[in-house]
Amino acid sequence: MTVATWTSDTAPLQGLGLMRLTDDGWGDDDRDPARLVRAAVDAGVSVLDTAEMYGNEEVVGRALGGCRQDVTLCSKFGVYWGPSGRMDDWSVRADPATVRSAIDGSLRRLGVDHLDLYYLHHRSEETPIEETVAAMAELHRAGKIGALGLSNVTLDDIRRAHAVHPIAAVQLEWSLAQRSVETLLPTLADLGIALVAYSPLGHGSLTHSAGNPLGQALADIAAREGATRGQIALAWVHHRARRVAGAVVPLPGTTSITHLHANIAAARIELSGSDVAALEDAARQLGDR
Repeated sequence: MTVATWTSDTAPLQGLGLMRLTDDGWGDDDRDPARLVRAAVDAGVSVLDTAEMYGNEEVVGRALGGCRQDVTLCSKFGVYWGPSGRMDDWSVRADPATVRSAIDGSLRRLGVDHLDLYYLHHRSEETPIEETVAAMAELHRAGKIGALGLSNVTLDDIRRAHAVHPIAAVQLEWSLAQRSVETLLPTLADLGIALVAYSPLGHGSLTHSAGNPLGQALADIAAREGATRGQIALAWVHHRARRVAGAVVPLPGTTSITHLHANIAAARIELSGSDVAALEDAARQLGDR
């Protein structure tokens, strides 16, 4: 499915992050990977997002089954784990040779002949982004990818990359707990680049009350709406996304069909102006601590 034409009017309402999808769920009513993908497609969630770094592209490929034509399939390259196994032991490789080898590996593992959207997973301190994007553009011309994306990059990176080849989407964190991306939104809109907002639940930190002002504000609104704290946090991202000039696709991640449906329902929650003000004021208090 095409990505290059995403606008504020045509962008998907929401995507599905598959970082934690594993083989463990097969046969489980709530966590079977194929059932999860089918449930997402049936509910209108068509953007499926994974990455080479996640180590689960083969699982995603098997989960796709007959749904390939119904989804916008996205993956990322460039971040590689170190030998220690620690979460802080990773490095970035974004040179042209890595670009060419990484896409072939992802296509093989996913069992597809092309990706709809292919991201550089993280900016490189060693390879100029112009070289990386030029190599990605070769993949586009070869029909291996439909559109180019960037993740975890700076405003300067975005401008320089877009000058080499149109960038369709930039994936950055956006949540009540992390709002720095908002300074980039005018530029993304000007360039016609969609924002794919990952971790809209603050890496899970917003799904439970932590005894702080933001947790309490989320809990209070959730109780009144008959929702969960996570749904209110996600509803805030949807609320803000509807009020910016460019295209925004929130990307909550889950391996549970139950949580998938809860996330979809969150997009329909209408927050009042006073709700939004209370949440943002509580987030600022938390940040001031």
